[in-house]
Amino acid sequence: MLSETGGQANNMQVVTRFAPSPTGFLHIGGARTALFNWLYARHYGGKALLRIEDTDKKRSTQEAIEAIFDGLDWLGLHFDDEPVFQSKRAERHAQVANQLLEAGYAYKCFATAEELEEMRAEQRANKQPFLYDGRWRDRDPSEAPEGAPFTVRLKTPAEGETSISDQVQGEVSVKNEELDDYIILRADGTPTYMLAVVVDDHDMGVTHVIRGDDHLNNAFRQLPIYRAMDAIEGGWPDPVYAHVPLIHGQDGGKLSKRHGALGAETYRDEFGILPEALFNYLLRLGWAHGDREEFTREEAIELFDIAGVGKSPSRFDLKKLENLNGHYIREADDARLAPLVAKRIEAKADLDLLAKAMPVLKPRAKTLDELAEGAGFLFAKQPLEMTEKAAKFLDDDGRARLRLISNALSGENDWTMEALEATTKALAEDLDLGFGKIAQPLRAALTGTTTSPGIFDVLVLLGRDESLARIDAQSA
Repeated sequence: MLSETGGQANNMQVVTRFAPSPTGFLHIGGARTALFNWLYARHYGGKALLRIEDTDKKRSTQEAIEAIFDGLDWLGLHFDDEPVFQSKRAERHAQVANQLLEAGYAYKCFATAEELEEMRAEQRANKQPFLYDGRWRDRDPSEAPEGAPFTVRLKTPAEGETSISDQVQGEVSVKNEELDDYIILRADGTPTYMLAVVVDDHDMGVTHVIRGDDHLNNAFRQLPIYRAMDAIEGGWPDPVYAHVPLIHGQDGGKLSKRHGALGAETYRDEFGILPEALFNYLLRLGWAHGDREEFTREEAIELFDIAGVGKSPSRFDLKKLENLNGHYIREADDARLAPLVAKRIEAKADLDLLAKAMPVLKPRAKTLDELAEGAGFLFAKQPLEMTEKAAKFLDDDGRARLRLISNALSGENDWTMEALEATTKALAEDLDLGFGKIAQPLRAALTGTTTSPGIFDVLVLLGRDESLARIDAQSA
């Protein structure tokens, strides 16, 4: 929580934050970062906070903000306190920049765009890294033309090195000469990302910064702000850093859309993944507790710690996610699954019938889409559309057997699995046929396919009248 003075909240409590930029959906990498922050805070009885880093007004959208909220809510990641919107805190960011300026930890830079481009061109020609050369670091601002625009740059340490004891990466050091004096306040008075992140983390009381290791270099650039402000007013301790390796594709390459770098809503809406399955899968992407693969939410909170996060990138495997999802589908309550599956069926679906069918549909399905596909025969309208394989079983012999099946089942008053099985198998024996010769055309007539739940389950679920109507329609 932000205090009125901007000071840090209770330092004794673990406080983490998830800080997405609302320029798109909640992608897999961001969802895992959110999960790790949430779990760490819950494990230690602390607070997990949410900050929307929406300072890039050209790319930030309300649609993306809503998508992030929606994805987090679907995963069950409910953060403490109201979300902080970085764009609303520009005045506070500028206040800190001016404190740094007044105390000599920052300075005004009057270099023009043309001068900076000449500097970069020279560095490019000499194959040097693009670093600001500090040309205004020790100059008197009075040397600049009156009224000339300026930026404010942080005066980073010029000698020695900066070290971080990262909870994942270990001890990491960078020579300070590799860090340039970067801009913290633009010429129009707006703060830069690097300043805003530090000020917001401090004011929100963040004690642990858990994020992707692509931000590791940022930590070395951000620490000088903490240390300068701590010298100015005190109460700005370094956060504990934990930079988690990024997620790679199954082939070891950078995660992209073809690998599965999609939004959480895509896995929910298009792939039919349950939230508990994605929660569990993301948990295991880079974190381990022995050889265990499956964790309840409560177990995850109890067991999660940064010590279990590995140093190597994890690989996203959609097949593994689907297999895990199949486990959670089998564990899920039938009444809960029914409306989720109904949304995926074109015809109007009877929820009670769907729930009744779940026990025989779930063992075959890995996704909600597969459940919907398996349940499709329940709501198919006559005449049934036949697959090519199913149609082959409805030749002259098949239709003749269907007529015999219809006669046998028409006299069946006890429409139960046991009675239907006894009657149908007795018919196969009378005809001196293997049961498959009876079951194959029967399945085709009832479902339009060659794959379905057990044939007697199908008969019971469809009911006497619908079953006989479908059989008679295909036997004519």
